[in-house]
Amino acid sequence: MERKRCNFGFEEGRLSEQSLLYHDTRWCKPEHRDRELFAMLVLEGMQAGVNWDLILRKEENFRRAFDGFDPAIVANYGDEKVEELMRDRGIIRNRMKIRAAITNARAFLRVQREFGSFDAFIWSFTDGKTVDHRLKDGDAMPAKDELSERVSGELKRRGFQFVGPVIIYSYLQGIGVINDHTLTCEFR
Repeated sequence: MERKRCNFGFEEGRLSEQSLLYHDTRWCKPEHRDRELFAMLVLEGMQAGVNWDLILRKEENFRRAFDGFDPAIVANYGDEKVEELMRDRGIIRNRMKIRAAITNARAFLRVQREFGSFDAFIWSFTDGKTVDHRLKDGDAMPAKDELSERVSGELKRRGFQFVGPVIIYSYLQGIGVINDHTLTCEFR
């Protein structure tokens, strides 16, 4: 029996198995592990201008290439590592996005030092609660909202890059701060 999912193209078979698994097990599910919060920040930044399905198909390559998304390691990448990443066909080879990941690792570490964890910082915007938009269908989902604009502004103020309100809206969904599963979805 087919399980009921959000109406994002699953029923037409347009999305990969990685996208299906992501929707069912990770998307809009609260994430509190700092390394995964950093991983999602990098992946969302890499997604700008490309299809999320492509990012998910390359996710394991990204994890390998970026040392398991350990922000302490990524923060110390130099020009030699940037050039190595630019030659890696398994990831998105965009110099600005790669450099942004390094910049963001440094900013991420500063936030950890200030708040004790990035988790404490990012979830403070909603007092630790998930914002559930209770969508009737996927067409009602915004690309950004007041929350993503506020988080984006604060991240930019702290030196983060590739963190505009649209990217951050998607990030907040990806880490479960926002739940945009439709009301009829079995994976809410």
